[in-house]
Amino acid sequence: MGVKIKRVYEKAAPGDGYRVLVDRVWPRGVTKADAAVDEWVKDVGPSTELRTWFGHEAPRFAAFAEKYRAELDSNPAADRLRTIVSEHATVTLVYSAKDEEHNQAVVLAEYLS
Repeated sequence: MGVKIKRVYEKAAPGDGYRVLVDRVWPRGVTKADAAVDEWVKDVGPSTELRTWFGHEAPRFAAFAEKYRAELDSNPAADRLRTIVSEHATVTLVYSAKDEEHNQAVVLAEYLS
């Protein structure tokens, strides 16, 4: 079982396996066909309050990750994502953030491992 992460703006590839969009909000400028996701688990994304506070500011990432993991611990959507991961050999968590190192998909991939 492998979990990968990939920006939604990158083309889908056969090695992606089952693609799951993990953003709470649909990515700007991306059609459903271009996103090529198998499922959108929007409720697994960080709460609006946490997203707004984080603002994708790298210095806040450690605190964001800690708060986000606490949200995930009580979020039924995290259980849905665990089920998806258990059902597929490869799952790619698809996200829209520009920063490839400081985003919710990074936290989710670690959380699921």
